[in-house]
Amino acid sequence: MMRYFLAAVLALAAIISTASAQSNDDALVWVQIEAQPSLAEANEALRRRAAQLEDVNGFDLGRGWFAVALGPYRREDANQVLRVLRAEGRIPRDSYIADSEDYSRQIWPVGSTVLAQLLGQAPVTTPETTTETATEETGTTNTTVAEVPILPEPEPVDETPAEARRSERELSYDERAALQVALQWAGHYDGRIDAAFGAGTRRSMASWQEANNYDATGILTTAQRADLLDQYNAVLKGMGLEMVDDAATGIRMKLPLGVVEFSRLEPPFAHYEAKGDIPAKVLLISQEGDQDTLFGLYDIMQTLEIVPLDGPRERKSDSFELIGEGATQISHTVASLKNGRIKGFTLVWPAGDEERRARVLAEMQASFARIDGVLDARAGDADAQSVDLISGLEIRKPLRSRSGFYVDNAGSVVTTTEALEGCGYVTIEDDHRATIAARDDAAGIAVLRPNDQLAPQSVAQFQTVTPRLKSEIAVAGYSFGGVLGAPTLTYGQLEDIRGLNGEAGMKRLALNVLDGDAGGPVVDTGGAVLGMLLPGAGGDRVLPDGVSLAANTDALTKILQEAGITPAAAGTLDRLPADALSDAAGRMTVLVSCWE
Repeated sequence: MMRYFLAAVLALAAIISTASAQSNDDALVWVQIEAQPSLAEANEALRRRAAQLEDVNGFDLGRGWFAVALGPYRREDANQVLRVLRAEGRIPRDSYIADSEDYSRQIWPVGSTVLAQLLGQAPVTTPETTTETATEETGTTNTTVAEVPILPEPEPVDETPAEARRSERELSYDERAALQVALQWAGHYDGRIDAAFGAGTRRSMASWQEANNYDATGILTTAQRADLLDQYNAVLKGMGLEMVDDAATGIRMKLPLGVVEFSRLEPPFAHYEAKGDIPAKVLLISQEGDQDTLFGLYDIMQTLEIVPLDGPRERKSDSFELIGEGATQISHTVASLKNGRIKGFTLVWPAGDEERRARVLAEMQASFARIDGVLDARAGDADAQSVDLISGLEIRKPLRSRSGFYVDNAGSVVTTTEALEGCGYVTIEDDHRATIAARDDAAGIAVLRPNDQLAPQSVAQFQTVTPRLKSEIAVAGYSFGGVLGAPTLTYGQLEDIRGLNGEAGMKRLALNVLDGDAGGPVVDTGGAVLGMLLPGAGGDRVLPDGVSLAANTDALTKILQEAGITPAAAGTLDRLPADALSDAAGRMTVLVSCWE
């Protein structure tokens, strides 16, 4: 029996020796970043460092000196933390790796026993084991021998923690950072993306392992790393992200070719249209130009249907970023000017698919690069032109457009209430949003106030002298809804100073007008305002050709006063040449647009 006893003791000694060697290899160490000559100075440094860094600890070095250190880390992790934080300038250049034996006691965090446990000065909880007792009878003496415990067979794993650490050492900076990004996306990590696997990253790894039914070791095996990255990249499956060298535009970047495919060139864009169920679109932007060209592109992009009006946007001296957020789609445009060439891209994606859109956009942005070449301004089909299109892209159009005219120097406008029905918002001259200051639905008159003060070229002057019947009048208006870019003047006669049913607030005109003219000023031969043109139809009523109605100056003055506006008065009859009358009426007339 003694022979067996000695064999068991030797086996146990071998196991303990091996474990000790393993423990020495994996001993936890610290990154010492400061030493202070007093406890007060040490406490101040600890508070400052704890607000900036993770895993901050304080130790007594003896002889009145105190250390500030980060950790504890496995040695290879400590080296990575040291390299990264030094490179970022977040710790002093003379920081170094310290062993637990370098410290006598821990002073921060208060109550921490980590150092004591590492030095064997505090009890460490270990799994309970049971042993059997063998008795050897040697005359009157009984000897009890403790046998080596039999451990249960471990669950099969793809790598042991030691093997996982060794494979982890082979990871590049970008690969380590990618794991932190994936852990952050999975909701287990909220620290810096620094590729340093410190205590915070280890805790997040253990948390992810536990959530995915792995042993929570805090060290991801090769298979677990692949599983984590597969989860992170699952959203990109089917996107077909591939690096594309587009020689025509001089752009290299990743494009979601599982969703879009090249369609056509229409300078300054290369169009990639949707080819599946996802209504996505990509534009590659490429043209020669200067800052004025860049700024012009920025303005033009905001008139396109693919760029909703809401959303953040920023223009700098040599670049811009434009995000349009609508109910059905989100577009993201970036462009920059370098060496006389403007290059960039637009991604249009359906609203409600934000996670996938954000991931695709991030891949595109990260991969974007300029290569030789720029899109030829003559490329594509030069014959495919339309006033509703810019480079093959549909211009955003309002629900309806009517006319109006300035009534004060702040840019307030009178128009018809018919222009405002069902609008999400209203603009004056396309660019300036406005709110309704007052309205009279019975009279069909509304007063708009621009959100930003405007500086009108001319303001209406109301005629206070009653004009003679059959006298010449004219209406200034955007007859074709702004297509012509300027108001037109339509001539006619004053038929009656009352409406068809004798209404005192109206005038009847002998005049042929179009829908876009409604809301425009009715002027006399001297350019003074006699009234505002009303829409040609109301409900079931349709006026005969050549018959129009106008709200007179009394009705207009009443609602203007409700809005706090006192209109200017003309007071005299005058007669201007045709070109001067057209100019005078046109300068006060504005386009009023109703948008969804």
